Amino acid sequence: NKKKVLRIMRDLGLKCIVRMKKYKSYKGEVGKAAPNILNRNFRAEKPNQKWVTDITEFKLFGQKLYLSPLFDLFNGELITYTLQSRPTYDLVDTMLDQGLKHLNKGDELLIHSDQGWHYRMAPYVRKLKEHNITQSMSRKGNCHDNSVMENFFGILKSEFLYLNEFDSIEHFKEELEQYIYYYNHLRIKSRLNRKSPVAYRLSTQKAA
Repeated sequence: NKKKVLRIMRDLGLKCIVRMKKYKSYKGEVGKAAPNILNRNFRAEKPNQKWVTDITEFKLFGQKLYLSPLFDLFNGELITYTLQSRPTYDLVDTMLDQGLKHLNKGDELLIHSDQGWHYRMAPYVRKLKEHNITQSMSRKGNCHDNSVMENFFGILKSEFLYLNEFDSIEHFKEELEQYIYYYNHLRIKSRLNRKSPVAYRLSTQKAA
């Protein structure tokens, strides 16, 4: 029975890791949905060509935290992120402002998201147009249209959230910052010639 299984697991030092239910930001028809221009073409030929974004939720110490990152499909680098206790519009707006600082003259960028209400808001859509950024959205209820972002959230929670203990919310934020640095600068990927995202980007820039 389950008690025996738990006892054996405890003796063997085994832990059961279960992924949390995904945070859903869809709240009905707020604004208009953009077409699915990305269309699951997750390859980019250069930096700042295709970014994807989404929101995920953490539950810690009886509180909720919401993470909103920007992810570059060229090398799998986390461009920037915001973390707040409430999923208000400024969670995404601030993230976008931070991301825009990484753009260079001549970049032709596409940003893909789901159909969450944040990405339908008039100020968000207007800001994309002002910077000549193409907006793309997943089809309603189709998480596979943004599977790269979903996969990153799975890695983040499996490698970081579930395998560490935190003393406080502030401690969690500090450790998250360190993990994202590790993910960008030290964690190698086979598809990047066994380089980290940042190392791969720098190597391609030198070659160019």
